[in-house]
Amino acid sequence: MRNSAWRTAIPLVALVATLGACGAEPATSQQAGGGEDSIKVGILHSLSGTMAISEVTVRDAELLAIEEINAAGGVLGKKLVPVVEDGASDWPTFAEKATKLIARDKVATVFGGWTSASRKAMLPVFERRKALLWYPVQYEGLESSPYIFYTGATTNQQIVPGLEYLKEQGKKKIFLVGSDYVFPRTANKVIKAYAAANGMQVIGEEYTPLGHTEYSTLVNKVVQAKPDAVFNTLNGDSNVAFFKQLKSAGATAESLPTMSVSVAEEEVKGIGVDNIAGHLVAWNYYQTTENAANGKFVAAFKAKYGADKVTSDPMEAGYNAVYLWAEAVKKAGSVEVEAVRKAAGGIELERPEGLVTIDGENQHMFKTARIGVVQPDGLIKEVWNSKEPIKPDPYLKGYPWATGLAQG
Repeated sequence: MRNSAWRTAIPLVALVATLGACGAEPATSQQAGGGEDSIKVGILHSLSGTMAISEVTVRDAELLAIEEINAAGGVLGKKLVPVVEDGASDWPTFAEKATKLIARDKVATVFGGWTSASRKAMLPVFERRKALLWYPVQYEGLESSPYIFYTGATTNQQIVPGLEYLKEQGKKKIFLVGSDYVFPRTANKVIKAYAAANGMQVIGEEYTPLGHTEYSTLVNKVVQAKPDAVFNTLNGDSNVAFFKQLKSAGATAESLPTMSVSVAEEEVKGIGVDNIAGHLVAWNYYQTTENAANGKFVAAFKAKYGADKVTSDPMEAGYNAVYLWAEAVKKAGSVEVEAVRKAAGGIELERPEGLVTIDGENQHMFKTARIGVVQPDGLIKEVWNSKEPIKPDPYLKGYPWATGLAQG
């Protein structure tokens, strides 16, 4: 059962100037139809505000999946019609728009969110209304809901492998830098518990509001502490300022490697490759992941949105979510929520990241962990992987050092 402590949404603060949406024009709620020959589905991401740098591309990937599914005949012989809403980098807005999509637009399901604050704001909406949310981004774990499918990584599929990689590289002194909301703070509780049990030392821990852009003081603290590595849980466009100012302080990927868990190819473009090349990231997918499904995905995304566009883990997880939901609907023979939930467990699909399986017990995915290094061309080179998909363990029950974290 979920501990009630993890049900509290943490407010998003310090929003910055609106970023314009990119890619093809999405359907709006006014344009979306729906009837005997169509099925409406909701898409809810931040298309403005500090998180737009990350979330616009997830929307684009979900729209691509819908377009592809429709071209192949739709779902149950019906076309999918997306109803797109903007969460505006503001957690109360996510709850408000989720309510609208379910109650007014009567969508069959919703694909959406990025920050854990947005997810936790939406969670009671979906549970109260017994509707389905497909959440596409890695997160801090310690949660499961019968009305959420988590298609990004949970802790043992990203953060723990990231820590194990640093440990194998001999990095014992770690400095934690994160945005001030639920994901970084909870992730860092996990990191501190892991460090204490594995001969590592956390020598600093600093948080800044979402949208924060002045990092000179924090960077000086990091440099003066002389850690072996930084574990970075900053989100959104704060990463742009952080990495630029880290470089300005003379820190390099060699002298002060940073392991990031919310910086993928899209964020690298925004940060500027000169500011982040050589640094580490932990994900389950990269544009460079080698398999036939990924080659097709990358080509399709670039064909639709532009040859200069990149693919990334969160957008791939969003793209996957649409296909996984469609497969569950086909298996159930219905879009009815309980039928889809029951049918979803055990579904396996070959996706751009490799084999993905829905764990029917906790509605998370079996996923392969991958550590990468940002390259001078802005892409990410994989330097380690888990060899096979890891069973999701959102409450870290398989790790003795994590005992008590769900209650902390």
